[in-house]
Amino acid sequence: MPSPVRIALVNDYELVVAGLARLLTPFSTRVEVVELDVREMPSEHVDVVMFDTFATLGDKADGVLEKLTRTGQNKVVAYSFDESPQTVRRMLDQGVAGYFSKAVTAPEFVDAIERVHHGEQVVLLGNNQPHLLAAWPGESAGLSARESELLALITQGLSNEQITAVCYLSINTVKTYIRSTYRKIGVSTRAQAVAWAMRNGFDIQH
Repeated sequence: MPSPVRIALVNDYELVVAGLARLLTPFSTRVEVVELDVREMPSEHVDVVMFDTFATLGDKADGVLEKLTRTGQNKVVAYSFDESPQTVRRMLDQGVAGYFSKAVTAPEFVDAIERVHHGEQVVLLGNNQPHLLAAWPGESAGLSARESELLALITQGLSNEQITAVCYLSINTVKTYIRSTYRKIGVSTRAQAVAWAMRNGFDIQH
């Protein structure tokens, strides 16, 4: 039996990397999570580095990818809600070996990791309906992954208009997500939402 693909998971949120690691546990004979890196680069060589872009802004994401791909020692895969052609192309231009949508199933995800490990450049897009579930900040309060991501961006100080640009959503869609988020966490203003987020696992140190 071949050895499992060694991977590191990278994101600014501990819950995000821990949740993805938990989701991959049933596939331990095929993928082995070696490192969970929060605000740090992987400390050792692995086969594939997974960069989860949850609540990571465009310029910040580009900077992280530049650091991850600079040495060429690891194959790097970006993992995101954003399926826009512009973002996919920008990340491929950064040198990633793969770009995976969060609308894929866990078996598809693991298959794609193995393909990247064997030398393919893999773009795996879905239909913008998240199926690959893992933990995220706000999950315990009933927030969807997308609602949590928008709340994280609000906590970082972004306006509704800036969120539309970052997430490639219409302003009405952003407002709908924000209303549902506020209702679930029991707040009515942006300041209250930020205060709630800071008490519940969100972080603005970016």
